[in-house]
Amino acid sequence: MKVKVIDHPLVQHKLSLIRDIKTGPKEFRELLEEISMLMTYEITRDLPLEDITVETPMGPCACKTLSGKKVGIVPVLRAGLGMLSGMLRLIPTAKVGHIGLYRDPQTLKPVEYYCKLPTDVAERDFIIVDPMLATGGSSVASIDLLQRYGVKHIKLMCLVAAPEGVRLVNEKHPEVEIYVAALDDHLNDHGYIIPGLGDAGDRIFGTK
Repeated sequence: MKVKVIDHPLVQHKLSLIRDIKTGPKEFRELLEEISMLMTYEITRDLPLEDITVETPMGPCACKTLSGKKVGIVPVLRAGLGMLSGMLRLIPTAKVGHIGLYRDPQTLKPVEYYCKLPTDVAERDFIIVDPMLATGGSSVASIDLLQRYGVKHIKLMCLVAAPEGVRLVNEKHPEVEIYVAALDDHLNDHGYIIPGLGDAGDRIFGTK
């Protein structure tokens, strides 16, 4: 499987806290924001730089700056919204799109109900964010949608993944890099990640 597990000690520590059933919605949201920010640090390692000269109080200094590469972030509604604020703290100039999908409880297949993207999609590298990569159906549908709109380069960032979901994304979109904080054991009969952390959307918004 082609997947990058971000095993930074701070990410793994906070992931342990966010999995805990005793962690309430407020703490869950705060931890998810912090983990997302830490993961963004890793996922943006390949952003291109260019040389500039900055005038310090002591004189000129040769420095580096981002070379103008444009970034777009697309949270998958609704749980993906919990990862957005942490990412924007590090990439405040990123434009944000939204994709709305829900999983049909009978077929477990994704159903699209909303899509709003920046107008300059062809000029941007996009990061799709969704806390859970379970069956992989929603991730594949999101990637398909962005590519139909003309997006050339896509990364996928999730908190917890199941092997089944990773394999499906690898199979359908081998060009897409997947970043996760944990690769868990398997899916249960209802399509939930085991051991996972439950329903991320419900835990973020306190709806269950």
